[in-house]
Amino acid sequence: MKHASTSRLTALLAAAAIALAQAPAAADRFLSIATGGTAGIYFPLGGTLGKLWTDKIPDLQVTAEVTGASVENTRLLVTGEAQAALGTGNVVFAAYHGSGRFAQRGRQPILAIGALYPNAIQIATLASSSISGLEGLRGKRVSVGAPGSGTEAMNKDIFNALGITYDDFASAARLSYAETTSAMKDGNLDAGSLSVGLGASALMDLASTRDMALVCMTDDEIATVTEAFPYYSAFTIPGDTYPGVSDDCATIQVANHLFVPADADPELVYQMTRVLFESRAKLVQTSAALATASPDYAMASTVIPLHPGAVRYYEELGVEVPAALRPTGGGAE
Repeated sequence: MKHASTSRLTALLAAAAIALAQAPAAADRFLSIATGGTAGIYFPLGGTLGKLWTDKIPDLQVTAEVTGASVENTRLLVTGEAQAALGTGNVVFAAYHGSGRFAQRGRQPILAIGALYPNAIQIATLASSSISGLEGLRGKRVSVGAPGSGTEAMNKDIFNALGITYDDFASAARLSYAETTSAMKDGNLDAGSLSVGLGASALMDLASTRDMALVCMTDDEIATVTEAFPYYSAFTIPGDTYPGVSDDCATIQVANHLFVPADADPELVYQMTRVLFESRAKLVQTSAALATASPDYAMASTVIPLHPGAVRYYEELGVEVPAALRPTGGGAE
């Protein structure tokens, strides 16, 4: 009897040992990815990336954080409060080179995993408004983007290049995507300029609940802005991107980047890059804007050098990495 009890105990202990061996190991590395507001593409994209990296990279736990987007994300990355970040090319370019709003801080130690998809300036208004072009924004209540966001930085570039200042507006509100469209629905704003991927939820919601219109740019305006800033290019918002907005709309775009600290672990960055591109179908499920995400788009649109871990992945695919995208000493030059 005693022998039988001992055998059962031994069997139970053996089964428990097998179960423990097969159970997923607790993560010993934690990574925070800085994204943006909940109504844009950055946050759901960060959530998707976080789950993919957690599921596919051993011993790693990733959390997506709601932030003020590009400019704040750069600060969070450099201070170690985040270990990966999303940001627009204009902000990433300025941070890496220590120019523009980063002139006083100097060059920031960041490198890219790659450009993923284009952000287009999408200036929304209501069809009932009298606004028909950028000049029509003068004297109106306009949202120019949340403080520290790529939207605000991009709007400043555009308006400065065209000789328009915030003082030309009746008011310049610094609101998030969701706050912007909510204020427009409530009649507290005349227009909102968002730098975001096509089909952003905030604009889809506005177009689905109000008669939305888009304020388009002229060819001359586009030429003036793109000549002044090399990281912007002409872009067309296709008709029917949003309910009730049937005409194409000319504007400009900047590439959205995934970037990391210059001193990030090369092996980890390699794995992050590999999982990113091997899981492209999951990214497109998050947003149709991610259909452009590919090594080819990254080579054509990335505006700062790549991290060595990312370079390793691209080269394993046989992708030619341009000299301008190769890191030169592990950080900002």
